[in-house]
Amino acid sequence: MATLRRLREAPRHLLVCERSNFSHHKSRHRHLVEAHYHNYRVSFLIPECGILPKELKSLVMETGPYYSVKNLPLHELITHEFINTFVRKGSCYALTFNTNIDEDNTVGLLPNGKLILSLDKDTYEETGLQGHPSQYSGRKIRKFIVSIDLMDSSFMLESKKYKRICWSFKEKKPLKFDFLLAWHSTGATDSTMMSYFSKYQIQKHQPKVELSTVNDLQCPVLQSSEFKGEPESSCGAPELFEWLGAVFCNADLNNEPNNFVSTYCCPQPSTVVARACLCTITGLILPEKICVLLERLCHYFDEPKLAPWITLSVQGFADSPVSWRENEHDFHKGGEHMYNFVIFNNQDYWLQMAVGTLDDCPP
Repeated sequence: MATLRRLREAPRHLLVCERSNFSHHKSRHRHLVEAHYHNYRVSFLIPECGILPKELKSLVMETGPYYSVKNLPLHELITHEFINTFVRKGSCYALTFNTNIDEDNTVGLLPNGKLILSLDKDTYEETGLQGHPSQYSGRKIRKFIVSIDLMDSSFMLESKKYKRICWSFKEKKPLKFDFLLAWHSTGATDSTMMSYFSKYQIQKHQPKVELSTVNDLQCPVLQSSEFKGEPESSCGAPELFEWLGAVFCNADLNNEPNNFVSTYCCPQPSTVVARACLCTITGLILPEKICVLLERLCHYFDEPKLAPWITLSVQGFADSPVSWRENEHDFHKGGEHMYNFVIFNNQDYWLQMAVGTLDDCPP
């Protein structure tokens, strides 16, 4: 009965909100974007906008590419050729897909050169590598975390450490995964990764872009200085976060009595905008690309606009082994780790960061 009660409970999450200005010397906006590595979906909403500006649309279309490689042996990611070609000459990202973080072995490569492995108990023991129990294991340890620093000075070709890990991945416990990969490097060509993994099943992808116009959208009234909201004056950051989720799901916001799908309604006070532009980008999207997009959205208000604010929302892969930096991540009930910027026309911003209940607090 206790298990059934837990299953009926709505998933909880941890929401952290803060307020700052993009021009402030202590603003953390860029650091927080760069430290959220594995991004699956980016969405932005611009009220009082029917057609996306040309410069912004061009930027959206340049958020790729990324690659998928099937049945890639894990030892390929620790060869010195791979490290010298990709890890040391830019920011390289890799993430297993078609795997579930709470059930399967998963792997993530971070741009700082850390290779993070989330392994089940049997696999961990068979590899013979040194790690630590997952913080989500509870009394019965079911998963272990192994971190390998590919940039470590001791990770040299002839070192005992390197030879032991190579032997583990090649002979003792060979592991293969389907990977998503992306590489950001100044002056790099798209063909580099394609040619490097040409002997495997590699495909090049461009993120999927969806543009839509939402008519007569009921929006909450926001004031940049009223972060928590004021009764009959403005809505607060948590209320906006919930409203955005409903908008992105294309939910009905009218709370009509005959609507059995959604009883949600827009928080008050609110206003109706004639048109709003909604753009959603889906794929493996690099933090470097998101930083450029965020900066471009900040410049949206360089010329007078009707919109008092716009939003940029970023959702991480639910089965990534990390959320921010090297903080361990688990699926639990929803697998969420995401953040949202509310960008005001005076360059103030609200930043909202959300993770599942068991995840560490966002940085």
